[in-house]
Amino acid sequence: MVSAGDFRNGLTIEFEGNVYQVIEFQHVKPGKGAAFVRTKLRNIKNGGVVEKTFRPTEKCPQAHIERSDMQYLYSDGELYHFMDVETYDQIALNEDAIGDALKFVKENEMVKMLSHNGEVFSVEPPLFVELEVTETEPGFKGDTSTGATKPATVETGATLNVPLFVEIGDKLKIDTRTGEYLSRV
Repeated sequence: MVSAGDFRNGLTIEFEGNVYQVIEFQHVKPGKGAAFVRTKLRNIKNGGVVEKTFRPTEKCPQAHIERSDMQYLYSDGELYHFMDVETYDQIALNEDAIGDALKFVKENEMVKMLSHNGEVFSVEPPLFVELEVTETEPGFKGDTSTGATKPATVETGATLNVPLFVEIGDKLKIDTRTGEYLSRV
């Protein structure tokens, strides 16, 4: 059990039948009345953010989130298949559980599975990936003073904005958290 007075950013708790991660917390001591802890909590299963206030002595059970490395094998249209590389156990998740986490992930790459009480609720792609550009328009010479960008499609089918000098066949380094172009490889 964790008391509200001990909340820290990133802590996961069970509250009202859901699992939440503390995004922000603030200890408030008003001039009149009792102190309290104001928090912003993110529901880790559906991503919703709620604001709650707690008395500093309120206790919540701490939720233990398991992170395991798994290899993304393939997608058969409606299910995404993953394999544990140590035990060779395979699991399949539907598109609701995945969201757009795999839009920059190629087949056979490693991802992290996040689970609570054995139930997988999220997939974390690697922070950075290297993908090849499969489709983009040619850039125009002399149009570089504004830091102009153009859309490009990479080998996973995802689209992102890239600088004008990027061409088809270039390998790009991409930040999967923001979906932004970082550099050519």
